[in-house]
Amino acid sequence: MAKNIIIRRAVLFFLLCSVSLLPIGQAIWLNLPSSGTKCVSEEIQTNVVVLADYTVISEDHDHLPTISTKVTSPYGNTLHHKENVTHGQFAFTTSEAGNYLACFWVDNHHKAEAVVSVNLDWRIGIAAKDWESVARKEKIEGVELELRKLEGAVEAIHENLLYLRTREAEMREVSETTNARVAWFSIMSLGVCIGVSVLQLWHLKHFFQKKKLI
Repeated sequence: MAKNIIIRRAVLFFLLCSVSLLPIGQAIWLNLPSSGTKCVSEEIQTNVVVLADYTVISEDHDHLPTISTKVTSPYGNTLHHKENVTHGQFAFTTSEAGNYLACFWVDNHHKAEAVVSVNLDWRIGIAAKDWESVARKEKIEGVELELRKLEGAVEAIHENLLYLRTREAEMREVSETTNARVAWFSIMSLGVCIGVSVLQLWHLKHFFQKKKLI
């Protein structure tokens, strides 16, 4: 009995450590220059909920500078685009696996300003889920709600591991294909060098015979 309790505690500790290491959300502070664009990217797999809030931070609350933002998918599709705003939010469910890019820049009529600060709260997966609505809808709370969150985190970890295994297999396939092509190129290069050397020897021999040097 005591042994089973120890095993359960060890498994629970491992799951909690895994959840703490899972990148599900992050708050980012961006300093936008007066000219140019600053972007944030993250590699996300398919069917993952992404939710982000961004706000311009300034000591002068009466004259907040406005910014523009654009979010694109790995294949260049525009998922969110706003101009002349001081705050905003974008939410979507990923349909493509790869790097999702969120870019921010200061609007033209504020180019004379110095550095503009933007607070970006980027959440993905279970961090973007509205657990309060889930708790009200399913009438759960306390330990049961925490267990539901833990279950969601475990599922996210499992999906992330599957995604990493797929990416590893794709990279291994690309590496093997590249190695095979390099090997064939090396063999062909060696064959060309040998053929050219034989032709040079034949030409020299023919030249010397023609000059009656041999």
